Amino acid sequence: KVTENAKNSLASLKRENPWLEPTLAIIQAHNDHLIQEANKNFAKEVGLCVVHICLPEGSTKDEIVSEILRVNEDPNVQGLALDLPEGLRSSKVLNAVKPEKDVDGLSNVNLGRLVRGDVYDCLVPPTVCAVMELLEDISGKMVLLAGARGAEGVALQSLVQREGAAVLSCHWKAPQLQSELRRADVVVFGSTKPDDVPVSWIKPGATIISCAHDLLSEKHNYGQQNNPAAEKTVGSLAVAMRMQNMVKNMERWIQSQQYRKWDLRCLKLQPLSPVPSDIEISRAQSPKAVDVLAKEIGLLTDEIEIYGQTKAKVRLSLLERLRDQPDGKYVLVAGITPTPLGEGKSTVTVGLVQALTAHLNINSFACLRQPSQGPTFGVKGGAAGGGYAQVIPMEEFNLHLTGDIHAITAANNLLAAAIDARILHENTQSDKSLYNRLVPVVNGMRGFSAIQLARLRRLGINKTDPETLTEEEISKFARLDIDPSTITWQRVVDTNDRFLRKITVGQANTEKGFVRQAQFDIAVASEIMAILALTTSLQDMKERLGKMVVANDKKGEPVTAEDLGVTGALAVLMKDAIKPTLMQTLEGTPVFVHAGPFANIAHGNSSVLADKIALKLVGEKGFVVTEAGFGADIGMEKFFNIKCRASGLVPSVVVLVATVRALKMHGGGPNVTAGAPLKKEYTEENLQLVADGCCNLQKQIEITQLFGVPVVVALNIFKTDSPAEVDLVCKIAKESGAFDAVPCNHWSAGGRGAVKLAQAVEKAANQKNSFKYLYSLEV
Repeated sequence: KVTENAKNSLASLKRENPWLEPTLAIIQAHNDHLIQEANKNFAKEVGLCVVHICLPEGSTKDEIVSEILRVNEDPNVQGLALDLPEGLRSSKVLNAVKPEKDVDGLSNVNLGRLVRGDVYDCLVPPTVCAVMELLEDISGKMVLLAGARGAEGVALQSLVQREGAAVLSCHWKAPQLQSELRRADVVVFGSTKPDDVPVSWIKPGATIISCAHDLLSEKHNYGQQNNPAAEKTVGSLAVAMRMQNMVKNMERWIQSQQYRKWDLRCLKLQPLSPVPSDIEISRAQSPKAVDVLAKEIGLLTDEIEIYGQTKAKVRLSLLERLRDQPDGKYVLVAGITPTPLGEGKSTVTVGLVQALTAHLNINSFACLRQPSQGPTFGVKGGAAGGGYAQVIPMEEFNLHLTGDIHAITAANNLLAAAIDARILHENTQSDKSLYNRLVPVVNGMRGFSAIQLARLRRLGINKTDPETLTEEEISKFARLDIDPSTITWQRVVDTNDRFLRKITVGQANTEKGFVRQAQFDIAVASEIMAILALTTSLQDMKERLGKMVVANDKKGEPVTAEDLGVTGALAVLMKDAIKPTLMQTLEGTPVFVHAGPFANIAHGNSSVLADKIALKLVGEKGFVVTEAGFGADIGMEKFFNIKCRASGLVPSVVVLVATVRALKMHGGGPNVTAGAPLKKEYTEENLQLVADGCCNLQKQIEITQLFGVPVVVALNIFKTDSPAEVDLVCKIAKESGAFDAVPCNHWSAGGRGAVKLAQAVEKAANQKNSFKYLYSLEV
């Protein structure tokens, strides 16, 4: 009956999840082939795949733990059971098993749930389960657990008590054993009965159940004249119960893979006036541990890679797990044409998600770009937001983070080095020598790599044996003939080091006179950064990297990274950078930081992957708020024309950030210089300047409407703004077609100061969306 039920349950799971291949691993350190055979037979009958890992007898606890830890990390194994001698079933060994894979239910986590009464959130150990199955009505009876030790003994005692029986527990050497056996209505042998404990001690007519591990197929008759005792053994029933537990585990595993409602604990803010510096605010808040945040928003343990206490990489496997989960709403924060002081797009982005989640209880995610080291140490400063609307810890966000920009720098400069090295070798070696270096003899054999075979096909050479190429084909294959004057691929560094903007390379004697003028760009302007932001998978990134054009050959044909044979190396350097970094706002709401800035050079948006993962995590009614680089006439248009085309995602709302200060400047106000005191036009009310400057705001609203997306204007408030100036901007914005225009005080008040903006965005997102591209890609 147990096997049939498990078989039917598993068949039902497989019908709903045809890809399912449930695998149970059993680690054993004994030579009992009978148990192994029973496990295989029952698993086959139920429809499970079982893998026996047979360790030698005499294996130490440490050796067993090492094997357990290996199986814990095997994604193809969903359940783990242990068949070990009693002496090896220590707490250290049992608790090495991941609770979510613990089919035998013997880890502290599972046992704690069972004892506490969370029967729907735990698995009953198979032997205990079998005992309970064999017991008839025991309410009001006396049950003695003889020789029942460890986790199974605790579990058995808990369940028997829950059935209303009185429970006693005795070890075999206890002086009161004989008297207790005389009183018990039911006796459970938790381990093998010693020979010096006669059956005559047992109360006549008592039920005896034996669950010793070595009694799998044994049958003992304890019936004696004048003492007929009814005896049962758990035997193969325990093995069947193990398989049933495995099926239950699969049900729980499938449930864990599905979308889970957020259980987010937001952090409280107590804004001060006057507002302290950004770094003081950041350091005054105590962030949640990033693994706690990850669990709150539905990430699984094996989907995050933790970097310290406050940041973690999120694995792309989540996209496959939640592939059927509907996306949330997609919100873009852009800005009017910026001034040297910035208009606060990042601050609005953070303030908006704090308002949505911490104050309106709506799931939301901020997706931001990683700042470059140059501006961070320059006049502009970091990009974590500001005031009481920022990402924390601020220092972590603004500096190395998880090393993505360093990875881009390494990959970019590897390719730059490969270009110059290839030119040098081609200038100084014969065709044959070049060919021998590119396709060396290894262990007496010469073979083309996959990337070399691809290059041969592009050249029209359909050969796979390196020994069969003609001299002409060897020359064609080995020589790229790069024209140094056409090299467009530059080296990069993530610092505004102005003295590297023009350099001369190749002056060492070893470079044999190959000298040319080159330059360093800033790291985030590398094409590799643009690829990171637009890619959808590791394979897609590898293909994009291979297609990068670095120069022309002397015939004017393009030379790519793939021609240089470095695509695999570039992809390996970028394999961790492709994963978004999880952080949090001051109010404990989640943030993804991924890819870099510079919309004036590249498209300047954060990554497609971060947005896609966030859209799955927030759920259908949630919001993902991302930020466009630079002004709306660059960053927003590149977001629509480049990023949305690459991702296929459709924006729901555009939040257009404006400041009274910037509008005054656009209206003809005096120049603003970072670090210099503001002139009186910016600190005193001047409605005419504001009105004149609103033409910039009106144009940006018009551009947004051309794309068919509703726009909400967020007026970032400064203490120098007068109520009349604020009202004027909001009035003009609405008259110009904005869905709404809302003053925001999130810089000084946190999410509470952006609640009205969040409400306006939520309403706008429910409007009919007629998003369209303004031009076709067809020529």
